[in-house]
Amino acid sequence: MAKSAYSYMATWYRRAGREVEERVMRARLIEWRKAPSIVRVERPARLDRARRLGYKAKQGVVVVRVRLRRGPFNRRRPDSGRRPKRMGVYGITAWKSWQQIAEERAARKFPNLEVLGSYWVADDGMYRYFEVIMIDPNAPTVKKDPDYAGIVGKEVPRRRVARRLRKRQKALIEKLKKELLPKLEQADEGKQ
Repeated sequence: MAKSAYSYMATWYRRAGREVEERVMRARLIEWRKAPSIVRVERPARLDRARRLGYKAKQGVVVVRVRLRRGPFNRRRPDSGRRPKRMGVYGITAWKSWQQIAEERAARKFPNLEVLGSYWVADDGMYRYFEVIMIDPNAPTVKKDPDYAGIVGKEVPRRRVARRLRKRQKALIEKLKKELLPKLEQADEGKQ
């Protein structure tokens, strides 16, 4: 059975076709470093991945490239005196994934658009790049498309990225209630 064009595109982002892609990506990354951190791009760098997430080349569908700083999440050193261990500068990890942070930044930059999905594009020594697929729910072409009906047609509060975060927080709170409350109650009974 013959492979599709998208399967050949996908091999570029696997080890098999890496040497061809590296030369092309090196030139791209030099341009991307000079560009702003959040940029609207004309077409996706990984068409196969974008199509799987719901990208279509039509009005109202937008691709945004987000650049994130790589490395640990370090805070500014405090001015007041304390021992280095207690400064709270190093070893702090972000509890969100880089991909979620990229989606949130894109949603903040373009408040009239909805996030459809995102994917990793490239890394270099300093930055990590993601492409975020966004749609305009008010565009007539998007409103007519049955594939986007789940996002556009509903009369629910928007901002899907923020809702996903709230769902995770609620799930974490419920999990902690189930696991920790019985243990705390048993510890209280043991003391009395």
